[in-house]
Amino acid sequence: MNVGRCTRYLPVAVFAIALALALPMLKPLPESAARSVTPSTAATPTTIAQSNMERLFLPNPAASAHSVSLADLGGSHIAAAWFAGSREGAPDVDIVFATFDGKAWSQTRPIMTRARVQNDTGRRVGKLGNPVLWRDTAGRLHLWFVSVGYGGWACSAINHSLSDDDGITWSPARRLITSPFFNISTLVRSAPILLADGGVALPVYHELAAKRPEWLRLDARGQIVDKQRIPASVGLLQPSAVAFDAHDIIVLMRDASRKHRVHATRSTDGGARWTHAVATDLPNPDASVALLHLADGRLLLASNPDEHGRGQLALQVSSDRGQSWSPPQFVERGADEKNKGYSYPALFQDENSIVHLAYTWRREAIVHLRFAPAELGVIQ
Repeated sequence: MNVGRCTRYLPVAVFAIALALALPMLKPLPESAARSVTPSTAATPTTIAQSNMERLFLPNPAASAHSVSLADLGGSHIAAAWFAGSREGAPDVDIVFATFDGKAWSQTRPIMTRARVQNDTGRRVGKLGNPVLWRDTAGRLHLWFVSVGYGGWACSAINHSLSDDDGITWSPARRLITSPFFNISTLVRSAPILLADGGVALPVYHELAAKRPEWLRLDARGQIVDKQRIPASVGLLQPSAVAFDAHDIIVLMRDASRKHRVHATRSTDGGARWTHAVATDLPNPDASVALLHLADGRLLLASNPDEHGRGQLALQVSSDRGQSWSPPQFVERGADEKNKGYSYPALFQDENSIVHLAYTWRREAIVHLRFAPAELGVIQ
């Protein structure tokens, strides 16, 4: 009888002891605050003129190219990474890398292959995709990218690697543990935001069963601090974020629902809490968008401003933190479904205030445009 009672209450006792031991280690999350940046002033812009935009094709080593990311290398120098192979999701797809010296692009070379990532992580890798480049305040290049062991993109995981020599060499890829459910279905597409505590906030998204944008916080060592989902955001993905100051952040998202509109969410406490995602007036054909906070304080958006396809790629500016936008100013128009259109833009502004736009061109190459901010139109 006594033995039975002991056995019955043993799990409760073990749980109580474990909870008591864990309590001293439980700490509140560090305060969430973006690193505050004060924009510089710039001349009043004029309407964009296509003839004043320098256009280059990046050397692509394969038949297909997609999902480019840009990062600062100092001065007029930038780096780009994208995935290239015979087609999206093919076994021969690599994460490739090239640099721009202010005049021309270097030859492209692979920096992450399936074989290397398998060896680094000790896990099967079926395909690679969606690289994100970012340079921290110490000058190190960070690379986040997606890998899939089995299944489609909904079964993805995020990996991370570092370079201390501007992308010449990279540390072993490390798989981030972002989900308790087999650590699958966390994907990345857009650059992070630097936080005041030295960590970063990485806009990510979930695809398994339902598409949802998420906010992933990493500390200065790259360890995960917290992950939260954007409220009222089913059917949205690939968030792109901008911090106006330490507290105010805006995120714009791709729409995979039937609304066909870019959606927005905002935080006024550094990303600790978010408003419900709401549809804007900006059309979206279920395609990725890129958002940039220009040095003059305005927002710059690159997107496909069409509900029905990716045959048009345009730039729009906002002088009121995303409340209203200028009319689309097109950089590409007229592609049909056969040539896959123009998509997955990436934006970057260098130390000389030159704006760089890169994007997928017909799934065959990556195009790079650069121009002065004065080429951008302004809301009247």
